[in-house]
Formats: sequence, C-alpha cells, structure tokens
Amino acid sequence: MITKQALEQIEFNKLLRVIAEFSHSEASRKSVLDIAPLDSKADIDRRFGQIHDMRRLSEEGTPLKLSPFSDLAGLIAKVRPEGAVLEAVELSGFLPVLSVLADLSLQLVGRTDLAFLHELTSHLTGFPHILKTLRRSIASDGRILDTASSMLSELRGKVRRLEGRIRQRLEEMVLDKGLSVFLQDDFITQRSGRWVIPVRMDSKGQVPGVVHDVSKSGETAFIEPLAVINLSNELENLIAEQKAEEIRILRNISSMIRNEAYELEQEYGTLVYLDVLYCIVALADHLEMNIPQISASGTISLMNARHPLLSLTLDKTSGARQVIPLDVHLGGDTTVMVITGSNAGGKTIAIKTIGLLLVMALAGMPVPADSSSTFPFVDHLLIDIGDEQSIENSLSTFSAHISHISEILKQADSRSLVLIDELGTGTDPDEGAALACAVLKEIRQSGSLVFSTTHLTDIKGFVYRTEGMTNASMEFDQKTLTPLYRLRMGEPGQSHALEVARKYGLPDSIIDSAKGLLGGIKVELDSLIADLTEKRAQHEKALSELERQHSETEQKKRQLEEMLSNAAAQKNEMLAKTYREALEIITETKRQMHALLDELKKQGRAKGREIIKQAEGAQELVAAKLREHDDYARTPSVDEIIEGDEVFVKSLGHDAPVLEVNLKNQRVKVQARGMEIELSMSDIEYKRGKSADSKKGVPDVGLLSEAREESLSSILNLVGLRVDEALSRLEPFLNHASLGGLSEVTVIHGIGKGLLLKAVREHVKGHPLVKNFRRGDLSEGGNGVTVIAMV
Repeated sequence: MITKQALEQIEFNKLLRVIAEFSHSEASRKSVLDIAPLDSKADIDRRFGQIHDMRRLSEEGTPLKLSPFSDLAGLIAKVRPEGAVLEAVELSGFLPVLSVLADLSLQLVGRTDLAFLHELTSHLTGFPHILKTLRRSIASDGRILDTASSMLSELRGKVRRLEGRIRQRLEEMVLDKGLSVFLQDDFITQRSGRWVIPVRMDSKGQVPGVVHDVSKSGETAFIEPLAVINLSNELENLIAEQKAEEIRILRNISSMIRNEAYELEQEYGTLVYLDVLYCIVALADHLEMNIPQISASGTISLMNARHPLLSLTLDKTSGARQVIPLDVHLGGDTTVMVITGSNAGGKTIAIKTIGLLLVMALAGMPVPADSSSTFPFVDHLLIDIGDEQSIENSLSTFSAHISHISEILKQADSRSLVLIDELGTGTDPDEGAALACAVLKEIRQSGSLVFSTTHLTDIKGFVYRTEGMTNASMEFDQKTLTPLYRLRMGEPGQSHALEVARKYGLPDSIIDSAKGLLGGIKVELDSLIADLTEKRAQHEKALSELERQHSETEQKKRQLEEMLSNAAAQKNEMLAKTYREALEIITETKRQMHALLDELKKQGRAKGREIIKQAEGAQELVAAKLREHDDYARTPSVDEIIEGDEVFVKSLGHDAPVLEVNLKNQRVKVQARGMEIELSMSDIEYKRGKSADSKKGVPDVGLLSEAREESLSSILNLVGLRVDEALSRLEPFLNHASLGGLSEVTVIHGIGKGLLLKAVREHVKGHPLVKNFRRGDLSEGGNGVTVIAMV
C-alpha cells in the first residue's frame, strides 16, 4: 500500500486539487481528492477503458452530457425514515441530478461499442416518473408550482382573488376623504399575516378595527379595519387549506423517492464517478496525456515524460518556456539508477516525475508521456526526498534521512519503487559516500527499482563498478554554464559548483583557491568527464548529420527511380497512342475501299483484291508497331503457342484453350463455349485472364459468326439479331467470302415475322459481289436461309 505521506511527497495531492477544479458538484470534487492507487491491475485496466471510451465520445463530437448537480447523499439519508418529508427547496436539488441521469441514459443506451462505459452505465434510468413529477411540482428555486395538483391550483386562484378584493377594499378606505385624515400614510401592508393600514396613534380610536402592530417610533398603529376582517378570516382558511395541500404534495414526492432510495443512491454514485472520470479526462486532454501500459515484469520505461504540475505552471507564463521531456528505462538486470549533475539541474524533479507518473498510472489515470510508456504494478512507493530537519524530535537533516532509509530497508522488496534524493549528504563526504554505497547494495538485493540522486563522486565510481547499477546525469552546457534539464543515461555528471559560483560573481581568487584545496585528482576527474561529455556530444552531432544525409540520399534515389519509371511509362503510352491512331486511320481507309468494290469490279475482281490486300498489308504493319509498345495488343507468333495453352480471342472477348496448332497455315483451333473454332493468328493475343464464365446463357451468335468469318466460313448465322445489327455483319461476311474465293455462301436468318428475311434479301439484291440468290432447299433449311452465289 502506498502511504498518504508518500503521495504528498511527490505532490499527488496538489495534482488532485487541480483535477478537482473541473468537477460539476461538491460530491465529485471530494471524490477526486480521495483518488488513490487502485488495488489490482484489473481495476486499473477497467478505469483506463472507461477513460478511453469517454475520450472517444469527445472525438465523435458528442462529449458526455454532464452539467452542475447537487450533493444528494445527505438528502437521500434524510428521506429514508418512514414518514420523513423533504422541503420543497430540498426536493429541487433532485431535479438537476435526475435530469443529468436521464440525459446520460439516453446518450449511452445501446452503445455496446463502448464496452466499459456501457458496463458502468447500463443500469441508469434517471427515474423518469419521479423526474416528471418533480418538474411538474417543484421549481428550480424551491417553490411549489401551481401545476403540482389541480386542487393547489384552484386554492391559489381563490387566494389571489380574495387578496385582490381585500386590497381593493382597503385602497377605497385609504382614498376616503373622511378616513384619510386619520391615516399616517396612504399605503397598504401586512402585519402578522393580516392586511392593515397605518393610522396615527392619536386617532386609532377613530378607525374601527384590530391593532396588529405599532411602529418603533410609537406614532403609528397598524389596524385591520372591521370591514375586511371577515374577508381576512376567509383568506386565512384558504391559506391553511393551501398549506395542507402543499404538505400532501411534498409527502407524496418524498414517498416516491423513499421507495427508490437504494436504486437512486446507486445511480447517483455512478453519476459522481462519471464526473470524476470527466475531471481526469479534462486534464488529460489539456496536457495531451496518454494511457500507459501496466506491466508485471518489474520494469519502468518512460518516453517523453513531463511533470504535469510543472507543465501547468509554465503554461501560465504564455508558453515562454516548455518542460524538457524525460526518457528513462530501468528494470531487468539493472534495477538501480544514480542521477548526478549540477545544482538546480533537475535531478529532484526527475525522480519526482517518475514517482508522480507511477502513482497516476496506478490510479488508472493517463500520464503526460507517450502511450508506449510502461509502469510496474508495485505495492510500495518508498521515498526520502527533502530536508526534514526536526527541532521537536531533535533530529538533524542527516538523522532524518537515515531514519527514512531505515524504514525503506525494512519494507523494500521486488514490488517496491524507491526514490532517494541527495543520498549520502548531511555528514562527512567520505563516510556519507560509503554509507550510501552500502545502502544501494542492500536495496538492490531486495529486488526493488531504485532512483537516487547524489553529488558524491565516490558513489558514481561504485555504481560504475557494480553490476545491476547504472549512472545517469542531467546535462549541462559547459559554455553557458547553465543546466539543460535533459537526462543522459549511462554517464555520470558533475556538480559544476565552482563554475556556477564563478558565473554568479564569486571572485576568481576564491575559485582558484578552492580548486587547489579540492585536489588535483578531483579536478582531473571532472575535466576528464567534461571532455568525454563534449566528445560524446560532437560524435552524436556528427552521427545525426550522417543520418540526415543518408535520409536525403535515399529520398533522392527514390525520386529518381520514380521519375525513370514514369518516363518509360509515358514513352510507351505515347508510342501506343500514336500507332493506335494510325491503325484507326488505315482501318477507316479499308472500309472505304470495300465501298468502292462496286466500281472496281468493272475493272476486274483481281484488280480490286490487289488494292484491298495492299491496304491490309499497311494495316498489319502499323498493328505490328502497336504490339511492340502496347501490352494489350501483342499478337504471339504461331511458334510460341502449343496445345494446352490459353490465348485471348479478340472476336470472342475472352481467353480460350488451344486444341490444335496449324503451323503450315498459321492458324489455331480453340474450344470456346462448347464449340471448336479455327482462327487466324490475327485474332489471337496473349492470355489476359478474362474468362467466359461471366457470360451466361447461349453462345453469342454474332461473335461466333465473326469467328467463322475469320476462318472463311461459308455460313453466317443471324438468328436472334436486330435488322441493323444483322446487316452490319452481313456486309463484311460477303467481303471476306469474295476475297476468299468462295463461290457460294449461306445466310441463316430464320422465318419469324419475316422482317430479317426480307431485309437480308433486299440487301443482297443487286449487290456488286452477288451473282444471284435463292431460298434454301428443305434439306438446307427452307425459307429460313438464303443461299447466295458469289460473283
């Protein structure tokens, strides 16, 4: 258990006072001040999870709906006895609490993704029936509202009307000239709950009525005239009934609260705890704190750690200075660290930071350090920090230190963290150093993690020679003679007392004399440490520069490689685009050539074929150039293809397996959609990984027709096509049949409604490549086909 005295020594109580400023109620403020390290790692992890969920809500733009609320603990206890009735002003304190609980219940309902908050708040209801009654009955300032009951509303209406009649009657009397001569003043007031007028004492017998009061001067009597006494009596009766109804209302609401007292107490406790979490999160967000790791390995590792109170103090100075972050690691084989350095160099702040952040982590709070920071789960935080000279106990500074260290030695074990400031001081340096070394050795054997500060040189040497211990130092600028407040692990530091004394005005003669008295060995050792420190800084600077240059070189290399890759890609793209455009031009020319066949046949079919073959030759030349630069238009040679390969068939639009390779005729036979198709190499490209599986249903008649055209098929199947689409395939079919020297071809169009049949025969009628045509015989398909004789 970490003692209250230890928590105060590392100023954990001061930090809690800062956190408590964010609270929404006095109850949660007190709860914040009572925060202490938790008893188990499971409890710590649970609070970390709750804080993480709450911060996530803020990140989503829907922070927890909290607002100021009252402390209900005493009121719940007061209403518990049977028959107890709370005053209206006391009941008004339940309004903000139940309102906040209702808002939280609505906000968090169903948020199972916030597992820890959901577990904490799943029981919240806000008691809607009580809240509804309170809102109807009690005002926020503690008044009972007219809407509390219909009877109360009716009684209050009667009271107001009767009071109006009484005031009107008295105003008429005050304005009566016959009566006004006896009045001290012309106002109307109340005394002892009765309406009265001010009458001169010497004339009180002239105004019939009852005297209810006399002024302090004795010159005025406050008289209730006989004319309004009956009305006032009636008013008192109404007020009594009104009071009875108000008591009934308060008793009813108090009874409702009493019936739910236990559940209300539970939900109120959850609300207070949520507000405590809110306070922690508010400071964590302000200081950019993170949730650390809690480990059972007995290792402490801090990255970019900052003292929260120091950070808050420097924030108030408009950011002129910033906290130097602390990096430290201790554990495993090395469990003792001795920190040395100049006065006011930050040694004490360093070990206080370590202790304070440890306690924050064990209390389930984020810490001002990187989330990779790790803290051990310890049972004891054993501390000896500060000058505790005690006049009452006749203890010197040294005696007080030894007393504390004695207690530390009794309690230290493997689940302890020990912080000792200025170890070995307060007595003869040689004896103090020897005693300090023995203490460090003893504590190390206990397995505790130890952070200690000192100025004694002999301790530095002992630590350097002893296994399981390490030196550390607070950095110091030799040129400006100022501390840098950075912790350097693995190196001892210097006190720099003489240099600092010189900087602050001590005469050089005294400094030189002190050096002489100090002894040559000590001076040489300090000089050696200073030289080593300076050389280490130079090497680190040089290494940093080399790393920077290496990083720049790697970056430039990556940029150059990217530029070369982009240039190559752009080159291929430009060439491919150029040849593609050329191919389109030649293809268009070829189409125009076919249109001229009618005219060319007059000059002979041989002459026409020659012209078309020249155009196709030019097209193939450009296509070959395109294939060199366009990965998607590369046609393999017939020598590259073997049976079993897969190739891309352009006319089909997908890959197909090769069944047979005809080297002599430069053709291949593939299997596609359950059929065997023979194709020329111009219709073949390298495999693209496109499957025919996605094209469901019957085979595409048009695509199969195109494939047959390429293989000089004498049959064209147009069944199922629209007229325009069928004619667009019929024309190239006739051209290829003519160029291939076919004498007769067959077009399958079916009968159907006769539209396609009529369109086909109208198209071939008078066609320059068609000699004549006829309907098919019954064995050929009858009227569903047209047999064409070619020129």
